[in-house]
Amino acid sequence: MQKKHLAAAAAATAFAAAGGAVQAQSSVTVYGLLDTGVEYVNNASSKGGSVTRLSSGNMNTSRIGFRGSEDLGGGLKAIFQLENGFKLDTGSFDGDANQLFNRQSTVGLEGGFGRVVMGRSYTTTYDFILPFDPMGYSANYSWVTSAGATGGRKDGMLSSASNLVKYQGEFGGVKIGATYAFGEVAGSQNEGAKYGVGLGYGSGPFSLAATYDRNNSTAATTGGAYDKATSAHLAGGYQASDAWKLNLGYRYYKKTLASGATDLRSDFFWGGGSYKITPAMTLIGTVYYQNIKNVAKDADPIMYSLRLKYAMSKRTDLYASTAYAKAKNNQLVGLSRDEAGFGNSQFGMTLGMQHRF
Repeated sequence: MQKKHLAAAAAATAFAAAGGAVQAQSSVTVYGLLDTGVEYVNNASSKGGSVTRLSSGNMNTSRIGFRGSEDLGGGLKAIFQLENGFKLDTGSFDGDANQLFNRQSTVGLEGGFGRVVMGRSYTTTYDFILPFDPMGYSANYSWVTSAGATGGRKDGMLSSASNLVKYQGEFGGVKIGATYAFGEVAGSQNEGAKYGVGLGYGSGPFSLAATYDRNNSTAATTGGAYDKATSAHLAGGYQASDAWKLNLGYRYYKKTLASGATDLRSDFFWGGGSYKITPAMTLIGTVYYQNIKNVAKDADPIMYSLRLKYAMSKRTDLYASTAYAKAKNNQLVGLSRDEAGFGNSQFGMTLGMQHRF
């Protein structure tokens, strides 16, 4: 009987140790970013005039998130990520109010083959092109995701999608990726679907990326025609030294309309770089230009952006940003990708602070 008790105790100890080992191989991280500043902008409304305001997400969108992984053995991991974007100045959601985790909500697997996730996330185009925007896809003063254009057009990249399956893998200096988002429309596999592919390469100071994507809208009537937006990107970077970094990029955009109207076409270019004045202070500058096609009076907007960033620590930055945008033919243009323009030019400047945890 005593031997049975000893065996039972040993088994219990072994199970407890195994449970502790499994727990030790799992991890959950809470992270976030808080970004706000005081901004001055002219031509700020249809009535004209300027405004001084407290704005959120100037350098990067404020967010809070949870990511985790579990070691499944054999080099395989289960992974997940939940991330919400919000406006620090008001506490409201950044984007659709009905989306709690509007930035990312994914679960998937990661191993030697790469990573596969399912849910809502950023597209392959976003992931591959982001490193080549010196302004880092700022909500204010960057146009890489989308730009102000004739008639309020954005002509931007497919940056995020729901109902997606996304793959990314890196092998040596080569990176490959693909995204497919289900349209979930009965009777049609293509209606509402979104997909894209990407290829990247890095060697020494050079890096390159190319992407292609398609965004199909949902038809107004069952079985009807739908809009089809296609974009392709090519971007490159050169790390000239520890202090200098240069980037160039191009986007081809075409939207075929279900109405049969003339296609929306544009070519978008950007170029800029960053320079470390000191280990703590960095100067960043970029020029963005969009060439609108197939319209009589196009905007062809251009924007010049400049930022001075000072790192108080590894987590906290102070920054001063300024930008000027101009459009042709008295068309409207705006500095922000999220707000409509109210004049044929706009000037803005922001003094802000960002903290990451």
